[in-house]
Amino acid sequence: MDELKRYIDASLPELYQLIEKLCGIPAPSHHEERRAEFCKNWLIENGAPAGQVQIDAALNVVYKIPGRSDQVAVFMAHTDTVFPDMEPMPYQEENGRMYAPGVGDDTANLAVLLLLARYVTQRGLVPDCTVLFVANSCEEGLGNLKGCRQLMQDYGEQTVEVISFDGYYNGLANDAVGSTRYQVTVRTEGGHSFGNFGNRNAIHQLAMIIDELYRIQVPAQAKTTYNVGVISGGTSVNTIAQDASMLYEYRSESLTCQEYMKKAFETVIQRHREAGLEIEVEVLGNRPCAGTIDQQRQQALTDELCAIIQRHSGKEPTVSASSTDCNIPLSMGINAACFGVCLGGGAHTRGEWIEKASLKTGFAIAGEAVLRRF
Repeated sequence: MDELKRYIDASLPELYQLIEKLCGIPAPSHHEERRAEFCKNWLIENGAPAGQVQIDAALNVVYKIPGRSDQVAVFMAHTDTVFPDMEPMPYQEENGRMYAPGVGDDTANLAVLLLLARYVTQRGLVPDCTVLFVANSCEEGLGNLKGCRQLMQDYGEQTVEVISFDGYYNGLANDAVGSTRYQVTVRTEGGHSFGNFGNRNAIHQLAMIIDELYRIQVPAQAKTTYNVGVISGGTSVNTIAQDASMLYEYRSESLTCQEYMKKAFETVIQRHREAGLEIEVEVLGNRPCAGTIDQQRQQALTDELCAIIQRHSGKEPTVSASSTDCNIPLSMGINAACFGVCLGGGAHTRGEWIEKASLKTGFAIAGEAVLRRF
């Protein structure tokens, strides 16, 4: 660990520069091409053999380091941001904080992943099993974990452990909150607000559906939530709306509760269809809950990572279920956990920030987690 500490101290200025540079490369979900290309080139320029670094069909950058066995351990951080911008977003530093949309979710984590990949490469370290360093795509929102799904499709049968660097190091996710996301569109005859007064208004009809969805009593078996996050529709103030849409989701760490919410949702929709309303329902995303998993090994992984975090930060992290890239391996029975390399706030807002000083601690935490495999 002494050598790693020296590397971290020497690399901190470069880490800050790398975070700023990555923040300047737009990467909405499904449009991570530029960040992926940057990460691939950076790895090769910093010693990774070109033949071991590939961009796959899902825009994952996969750096494969063969080990002493064919089993696979994955270390990953996602390249996409929650923001749709295709132009560079503003970055600034003030009062010891680094500000930029996406700076903590997940750019800082991605930068540390890259620097740790360089560390093991330059020292020629051989892992106990094959290790994949992955800058993965489509973790956010309607990316629907596309990158991790591709990764597990390609390597899942050999994978024994997945660690995702995401969020902050004061929390650790070791269970999966599943979710289902829908776009619901209502269509009516509409018309002129005066001449056709009395015709059904799609916005009004959608509002009645929303009202019913918000009357659903969530099950008490496990924390279960629902939300209408976006509504749209209509033409003008003097037009009876012909169409209106919403984005709706429900979440739970319990598959039974998810099935309950699905049935409740479908019951509401069916009732309005039977009343003669045209409703189109499209599933936009489905994040699975955890499947059958070796709980003893999962607890051992959790305890080991919590001890590492506490050793470097001085505080024990909060352990909880969450919705992360780990949903996919956990759903397949693969042990997985997720934590971050910094402290900050404002995630998923344009005022997002991280504490610059926290990066040294987070770098050391992530480094020790990686070196367990070398």
